Amino acid sequence: MNRGGSNPAAAANYLLCTNCRKVLRKDKRIRVSQPLTRGPSAFIPEKEVVQANTVDERTNFLVEEYSTSGRLDNITQVMSLHTQYLESFLRSQFYMLRMDGPLPLPYRHYIAVMAAARHQCAYLINMHVDEFLKTGGIAEWLNGLEYVPQRLRNLNEINKLLAHRPWLITKEHIQKLVKTGEHNWSLPELVHAVVLLAHYHALASFVFGSGINPERDPEISNGFRLISVNNFCVCDLANDNSIENASLTGSNFGIVDSLSELEALMERMKRLQEDRDDEGTTQEEMTTRFEKEKKESLFVVSGDTFHSFPRSDFEDDVVLTADVSRYVEDPGFGYEDFARRGEEHLPTFRAQDYTWENHGFSLVNRLYSDIGHLLDEKFRMVYTLTYNTMATHEDVDTTTLRRALFNYVHCMFGIRYDDYDYGEVNQLLERSLKVYIKTVACYPERTTKRMYDSYWRQFKHSEKVHVNLLLMEARMQAELLYALRAITRHLT
Repeated sequence: MNRGGSNPAAAANYLLCTNCRKVLRKDKRIRVSQPLTRGPSAFIPEKEVVQANTVDERTNFLVEEYSTSGRLDNITQVMSLHTQYLESFLRSQFYMLRMDGPLPLPYRHYIAVMAAARHQCAYLINMHVDEFLKTGGIAEWLNGLEYVPQRLRNLNEINKLLAHRPWLITKEHIQKLVKTGEHNWSLPELVHAVVLLAHYHALASFVFGSGINPERDPEISNGFRLISVNNFCVCDLANDNSIENASLTGSNFGIVDSLSELEALMERMKRLQEDRDDEGTTQEEMTTRFEKEKKESLFVVSGDTFHSFPRSDFEDDVVLTADVSRYVEDPGFGYEDFARRGEEHLPTFRAQDYTWENHGFSLVNRLYSDIGHLLDEKFRMVYTLTYNTMATHEDVDTTTLRRALFNYVHCMFGIRYDDYDYGEVNQLLERSLKVYIKTVACYPERTTKRMYDSYWRQFKHSEKVHVNLLLMEARMQAELLYALRAITRHLT
């Protein structure tokens, strides 16, 4: 599907991978066969995840209690590397999908499909198409958005803004949805919908960032559901996206350098902690450092060697497979840097003016009871989760690193914390990690194993999954802050 309508000449330059159904350029000339990796993740060795699952009975209990599908799916298996967090995640997701709430059950799953489609995440689309039908959804709706009730279609605008540029959401968007009329939304219904949209946009980031594989299906001869879009396939080899444990070429990426990188990172963390204890930074300097980091984030991805695709490929018309495009309006609308070059008109979101703890939490809890408590528990859990380890080192305080990861995501979405020194971001997050973070948080469908492998090469996979959990929750909270602020402004 092209931005300006059908273009047969352009379409002739593309073909569809018969295995993963990704759209490919014909000039790649790759022969597609059957290379899917086993296990829940294309990025993580199966044995690491399986070992975690076999020793942890708690995971099986949580699946029995809170899984809507009734099985240990691949997302849950990977998240089970952090069982404490997994419990918070499954409880909140189960509540928004299955417990009493403003929206009918089929609506909830269809909204999940609409959210996942913004990032072409067919893994989540397929999962919730199944759940939509199981909960009594009307099969005709699965033919596309033109077959659904107008009030659901009216969510398209806020869906795309939340997914790609949440800072553009205003109280006028809210008023348009809740105005009196045949297709209006009540405020509780809208809050429920916004929570679902933000949840599944962020979960798409986790799916792509963790290389989640398609679910195995015993009814299919080879065990895989080929309608699932695996974000990893042999067709990716045409773009240097190797299924094997790829590393970036060059002499500076050896094990020795990886070890020295780790030691250097730990030394910087220690020094930052000491500096914070010794001296204060002025508010003016804090603001300057945020603006510097915000502007530098413009250059994090553009033309970077960590991309498997040439930059020009991304700037072409967006081409979606038919299975995904039916759930998407305006597919060409995507993330644009908050601090775009030459544009200074967008005001920074000062976190102190509208915080989750003091504002968002109470509003969402008032309009959609108890979900605020569950989300708050999940945010706190991922932010404070630590094993006091870094790779092979023990008794390490990782607070500064976790804060830098969380706040860097918010920085890219235009959110600034007055009491945070953004100079720490540059000291703690290497360039390859920044590229990975921005890709996972802003356009997750572009994530490759090469990006995943390129940072923190001496760290455990469970630590990288922890990074993905932080990125996912930071992104969800950023979307919620913008949406809930707009609802608050509508109410006042």
